[in-house]
Amino acid sequence: MKALCWMAKHEVGLRNVKEPQILNPHDAIIKVTTAAICGSDLHLYNGTIPTMEKGDILGHETMGEVVAVGKQVYKIKLGDHIVIPFDIACGSCHHCEQEEYSACDNTNPNSILADTLYGHSGAALFGYSHMYGGYAGGQAEYLRVPFVDTNSIVIPQGIPDEKVLFLSDILPTGYMAAENCNIKPGDTVAVWGAGPVAQMAIRCAYMLGADRVIAIDHFDKRLEMAERSHAHTINFESAENVLDELKYLTGGRGPDSCIDAVGMEAHGHSITATLDRAKMAVGLATDRPDALRQAIQACKKGGTVSIPGVYGGVLDKIPFGAAFGKGLTFKMGQTHTQKYMPLLLNKIMKDEIDPSFVITHRIDLEKAPQAYQQFNDEKNDCIKVIINMH
Repeated sequence: MKALCWMAKHEVGLRNVKEPQILNPHDAIIKVTTAAICGSDLHLYNGTIPTMEKGDILGHETMGEVVAVGKQVYKIKLGDHIVIPFDIACGSCHHCEQEEYSACDNTNPNSILADTLYGHSGAALFGYSHMYGGYAGGQAEYLRVPFVDTNSIVIPQGIPDEKVLFLSDILPTGYMAAENCNIKPGDTVAVWGAGPVAQMAIRCAYMLGADRVIAIDHFDKRLEMAERSHAHTINFESAENVLDELKYLTGGRGPDSCIDAVGMEAHGHSITATLDRAKMAVGLATDRPDALRQAIQACKKGGTVSIPGVYGGVLDKIPFGAAFGKGLTFKMGQTHTQKYMPLLLNKIMKDEIDPSFVITHRIDLEKAPQAYQQFNDEKNDCIKVIINMH
């Protein structure tokens, strides 16, 4: 089969590889119908996530038709059209029973790597390094889905792929980011970034009762998309001072909640952002957390900082004194995707949200290597790329 493979930093390629097989009686095989390139895939492309190996199949936003099932698969049947969450959960461990699916104890065969780096390993992820299990991703013609009864949701007939594909990641991630804010009527939520996850977080924040959402970015077309979702926008390149602007917009109090939807490769022109870039370039830093620093400084006293943006290592110069002094609450982590998929599918079916609004580019698999470079280099025009397999 054809699959998109990571070859080296800034190099992905289309390769012919062996089709996946049933390895466990809880497995299924799907023929992929639609996949997407996620902003967090760019961390792999840019070489900031360790333990990638040449030939690893990429992709964690995937859906398709079930073409084979193991002997102990009970909920999913041949011919079902299913969306696959990006995180892989067993469905039966302590954390899965608490609906903390991204903290699953059993699916990462390389948990010692994450244990060493983080203290504990979370769940395995599709197509996202060997530290997270080394599982093949879904930017391919076929995909093996472990524990498919847990790691899938069946899509009713007649629903276009584009309306439901993002149940795999960015819609639940945006929803959990907003839910973590504990939004109350009248609240103002500030969102750093205006990429796909941020766009979902904006709409979900309004869905959960926010009075106003403020989006901070520097790409005009992303900010325009946020404005179409009724967000107030700040271009951090033209604003004199983002923190002063946020104080002005909130009567000096600061946003009730701040969402860092940027993560480890933040851009900016502050002294700390410049230091981040220099230190990361020579291997003295793992992440560029300037958006997180701003979110902490901006958030109101007693507010919440929600972090869906991916971080990978040890962060420098985090203003923890400000967080302590203001009594901030932090909520973060990989999304418990399986928990939110039924809820959000129901909202899609009721036309409460149509996640396809973020799509800017539609390609076939052969053009995916060039799309990675475009997505990385042209973030203003290229917001969300989907791969049509049929």
